[in-house]
Amino acid sequence: MNATPTDDDAALLRRYRSGDAEAFGVLYARHRLGLFRFLRGLCGDAALAEEIFQETWLNLIRSGSEPLGQASFRTWLYQIARNRLIDHWRKQGRLQARLEAFDESLHADALPGRSPEPDHELVLSRDRQRLHAALDELPGEQREVFLLRAHGDLELVEIAELTRTPAETVKSRLRYALQKLRRLLADPAEAEEVSP
Repeated sequence: MNATPTDDDAALLRRYRSGDAEAFGVLYARHRLGLFRFLRGLCGDAALAEEIFQETWLNLIRSGSEPLGQASFRTWLYQIARNRLIDHWRKQGRLQARLEAFDESLHADALPGRSPEPDHELVLSRDRQRLHAALDELPGEQREVFLLRAHGDLELVEIAELTRTPAETVKSRLRYALQKLRRLLADPAEAEEVSP
């Protein structure tokens, strides 16, 4: 029985563990970009994010464990990645990392036969720089919650479970993060037009 993109993650994991390699391909395709973006945004280092990304998938492949209780596959996968990153920081004596330039080229799907317009690329590059600078301004706990929600597409309850934080605290952190990001990313030209 072949894996299909409509299978849920738990079913795909079971199929993969039963020898269906295609099921792993569907799982990987479904979660690779969000997971990499989360790690990249959290640690700020493309090489380290790639290393932790690979370790996470290897851990999933080698492990016979599954999500516990009501945890979804996505929450479990992000927990593995988060734990690997925290372990790395502990070994290095480093608890937090700065967010630097973001390069998702290794994980983004390129459009075949189409090269982006230079002016469009310049605008996107500036927008990315502004976003990363704004993310860098967030306290680590707010940045983590924002990244889990934005890139991991996790629900607040799942983020609370993953970070072992009360749901109301997660909700507050996300609200504060969004408020600060809105303020930091406000278009300076528009702000000048509104000001007397």
